[in-house]
Amino acid sequence: MMSSPAATRTPLSRAQWIALLLLVFSVFINYVDRGNLSVAAPPLKTELDLSPEQLGLLLSGFFWTYAAFQLFGLAGWLVDRFDAGLVYAIGYLLWSGATAATGLVRGFVALFALRLILGMGESVAYPAYSKLLSGHFPEHHRGLANALIDMGSKLGPALGTLMGGVLIARFGWRPFFIVLGLVSLAWLAPWMRWMPRGQGAAATHPHGGPSIGQILRHRSAWGTFGGLFCGNYVWYFLLTWLPSYMVMERHFSMDKMAAFGSIAYLAIGLSAAFNGWLSDRWIAAGGTPTRVRKTFTSLGLSLATIILPVAMVKSESLAMWLLMAGCVGFGLFSSNHWAITQTLSGPVAAGRWTSLQNGVGNLAGVTAPWLTGLVVARTGSFLLAFGVAAAVSLAGACFYLFVIGPVREVRWDE
Repeated sequence: MMSSPAATRTPLSRAQWIALLLLVFSVFINYVDRGNLSVAAPPLKTELDLSPEQLGLLLSGFFWTYAAFQLFGLAGWLVDRFDAGLVYAIGYLLWSGATAATGLVRGFVALFALRLILGMGESVAYPAYSKLLSGHFPEHHRGLANALIDMGSKLGPALGTLMGGVLIARFGWRPFFIVLGLVSLAWLAPWMRWMPRGQGAAATHPHGGPSIGQILRHRSAWGTFGGLFCGNYVWYFLLTWLPSYMVMERHFSMDKMAAFGSIAYLAIGLSAAFNGWLSDRWIAAGGTPTRVRKTFTSLGLSLATIILPVAMVKSESLAMWLLMAGCVGFGLFSSNHWAITQTLSGPVAAGRWTSLQNGVGNLAGVTAPWLTGLVVARTGSFLLAFGVAAAVSLAGACFYLFVIGPVREVRWDE
């Protein structure tokens, strides 16, 4: 199925651009909020006299509800059943409120409960993104739209860690949480004014959406699940262990580590934005979604294996250049993988499919940090850990090439 030449003559409207930019800013806040406890952990642990076990539970508590609400389909069902923009607004209110309240509580139990609430609120985010983009944005604009949202998710950890560290050092961890949560709530006013409303393209479907069982019976669904898990493994490996690698193995100072780490995350975000735009131009020029989206995702994960030589070369400058090249390659993948899901599922099933996919994909957030730590502890170096990440990345490319079928909307009525 070729794209219509008319696609080049249908730019995004002003309202669509405003809604998209609001989504990008919200995902930036999303990733700042989910990572702020890590930044505040040292002073928080001391003030509340928390044991290492309690701190570990607090740091993992977010993922308990975040993954569970998506794996069991509740987040996706809410987004598909009700107005996605409104569901997202309620989720945003819930997680921002939990962030602000964190600065007020005094005990472990209350803190843990707020981390669970944070995960509940953020669980609707990616299902809502997919539902809104598949229902209100045409195919030839989804590459850039998804890429900009992905860029926000990369800037959140990079800038959130830097700003959070500075602000907590100056004002303390409690004011940081309270101000961040309350200021974030200001986003809701423009969102309620500009959010896409209604079912969009899903309203044109004569049949109801599929059940979770119907989605799970599609081979392509499992291809997207496996592909995202592999891609997320690489991302969480970089996010959780790259700083330690630079300090422990390359003997970087903290300042030098922060600089190169931020550049690496920024390289992924900028690459995603550019390649999202490039993939849309290819489709607008006549490329099929199957050829375009699969090329970017599989090539991106293949190029990300360049991170393996990072742990092998002795030259510090060469290692950093290879790291940046691997991150740029990863940006090709992250710019297009959600566009595949949105096309396959169609507007009527985007919420549930994305919920299941993101639930499976975020299991990598548990696997990658744990397995990397185990490998480093057993071998005494990061070489094998980088090798595992490269192998998983290559496996992800195979999921997109060989497990996912043609990238076109599934006919659920059949």
